[in-house]
Amino acid sequence: MSDTRFDVAGVSVSPDHYIDGRRVASAETFECVSPIDQTPLGDIASGNLGHVDAAVTSASLAFPAWAALSAAQRQPYLQRFADAIGRRADAFATLESADAGVLRSRMAHGVVPRAMQNITWFAEHALTLQDRVIETPQARHLVRHDPAGVVAIITPWNSPLMLATWKIGPALASGNTVVLKAPEWAPLTSSLLADCAHEAGLPPGVFNLLQGSGAQTGAALVSDARLARISFTGSVATAKWIAKTAADNLVPCSLELGGKSAFIVLADADLDAAAATAALMYRNAGQVCLAGTRLLVHADVAPVFVEKLREVVGRLVVGDPRDAATEVGPIIHMRQLERVQGFVERAVAGGARLLWGGTRHDFGAQYFAPTLLTDLRVHDEIVQQEVFGPVLTLQTFASDDEVVAMANGTDYGLGGVCYGDEAHAIAIAERVRTGFIWINSFGIRDLAAPFGGIKRSGVGREGGDWSFEFFCDVKDVVVPKQPFKASFSHR
Repeated sequence: MSDTRFDVAGVSVSPDHYIDGRRVASAETFECVSPIDQTPLGDIASGNLGHVDAAVTSASLAFPAWAALSAAQRQPYLQRFADAIGRRADAFATLESADAGVLRSRMAHGVVPRAMQNITWFAEHALTLQDRVIETPQARHLVRHDPAGVVAIITPWNSPLMLATWKIGPALASGNTVVLKAPEWAPLTSSLLADCAHEAGLPPGVFNLLQGSGAQTGAALVSDARLARISFTGSVATAKWIAKTAADNLVPCSLELGGKSAFIVLADADLDAAAATAALMYRNAGQVCLAGTRLLVHADVAPVFVEKLREVVGRLVVGDPRDAATEVGPIIHMRQLERVQGFVERAVAGGARLLWGGTRHDFGAQYFAPTLLTDLRVHDEIVQQEVFGPVLTLQTFASDDEVVAMANGTDYGLGGVCYGDEAHAIAIAERVRTGFIWINSFGIRDLAAPFGGIKRSGVGREGGDWSFEFFCDVKDVVVPKQPFKASFSHR
């Protein structure tokens, strides 16, 4: 068993895989670098086909015993798992801030408690999964949810801890075993999760972790015919490849993908509240799939709204995410920063007008200034494509029909925000084609509610019963009400 560990700001972390209840090293590694200041954090194990085979084999062998436990018998394991996360709350906040550049304050006060809840809520909800009885004149149908098998979970770099536990919770609670593929650009909190699983006493093979690139480790994992489910959050391009690969083995996929959500400001909106909420779209340096990055503002109030938003954005603190005062941190990777900058430069070259930002921020090499562009056409690249950086666009509208058409005018359909008189905003929301939309608010996510997108924003829903529908096989046990007589006769 490998016992190699390194230190990140006082937190000890393993660079290795976690397979069958133990740490497993790799001869091949890749470097993990902090986006804050480009400091190398450590060399991380890179999984090959052998590591993937070992992880899936371990999960396959562990599945029968774990699946045979009742939800009540699995719950103590998962409660200990969540408790172990809670005991390491400071370590998780430190690691994800250093590793992914996310705000440390948000990790400590929001993400880590939510990660714990992702485990405990689904463990408790699994207790409510009773056989559904359907009575017909001929028979009684006992409809039950059986665990599907080995689940591959692939998470992105923008929120590794929260999104991993959001999937791990229902997968384990419903009796599946898990192989988690950590994000290459932000792998450290996934490794710490494996420490928590080990401390919680999860049986070997119930939870496994693979480190490595998507092109090598991830590709080998999703190609394995022994998988029962694949749950992926990430880009549209990668999702297409996963879906094609999974189709060869008829493996069901849940795909949570990108967004280009509308932030609608109606003429009857509270403009101070709308501006304050719109500024939140710069949080996590805009690296949030559900952010409302397209500001669609009624022409009558647009000048006032822009000035109110300018005032709020002018007070935003761009800086080191480990500092409690910071509100906008770095871009995850230099390649991502160059991608963001390219979008802005092409938009300006095409006639867009910068209201603010548009350049790298002078705080550090991987920081981009909060940016707002206007004078845009509906088919402009920056209006249609996900930028995934601190870049918003502003367009105006004159009628409800026009703003609905604009909101629905991209290939994405993940989220949305609508500010205005509540009845008016709800009427607009009912016409917007999206997976969810917040009225006079942003970011409210309850575990009992469905989450997911339409069009290029994803396939399927997770959360509440929807998670169990995906992670389980639904079985109908048919009990006849009259003695059954076998006969080939149709008379």
